[in-house]
Amino acid sequence: MTTIDAVVLISGRGSNLAALLAAADAGELGARIVGVIANRPGAAGLQTAAARGIATDVVDHRRFAERALFDAALAEAIDVFAPRLVILAGFMRILGEAFVEHYQGRLLNIHPSLLPAFPGLDTHRRALDAGVRLHGCTVHFVTPTLDHGPVIIQAAVPVLDDDDEATLAARVLAQEHRIYPLAVRWFAEGRLRLDDGRVRLAATQRGDSALIAPAIDER
Repeated sequence: MTTIDAVVLISGRGSNLAALLAAADAGELGARIVGVIANRPGAAGLQTAAARGIATDVVDHRRFAERALFDAALAEAIDVFAPRLVILAGFMRILGEAFVEHYQGRLLNIHPSLLPAFPGLDTHRRALDAGVRLHGCTVHFVTPTLDHGPVIIQAAVPVLDDDDEATLAARVLAQEHRIYPLAVRWFAEGRLRLDDGRVRLAATQRGDSALIAPAIDER
């Protein structure tokens, strides 16, 4: 398998970072995580990376009066590693157009909804309020328009009548941990192609599966 260098950006606990590292340990990621950068000094994921001997850095957004200055400092920290891929894993900052264009076609994000539904924050509450029967997560290429980049892979989960934000979020997060390593591997293998704003995957795809919700046990 082709191996590329990647940098992961985090803001908090780094659960998707841990999933990516687990996939790398299993030889299923196709990427070597060479650096982890946080915008918050106390981000728990920094400890996860440091314990693995991965280089870490902090670019604290609170030290910058303007977003453009933060973006420039962040890009400088990333480019020290000369990564082929930049992975946003719970990175809770909106990135400016110049930053996004600098990494165009090699900047990935995961969002906890089935985009284009529910971009932005509070996705699980909004899904529950809307009464949808399917919710999920999306890995996409980042563009200057927030949470609207070309979709690489999605996973859907049922929304149950007794769900609250916590139970629904947990079900979605489990799928995030499944699909993000897949998207990174496909990128590393050169299987992803952008075609007029859509992602084309060089692989045989099945069309015989569906998730229907609600599904009930009638046994």
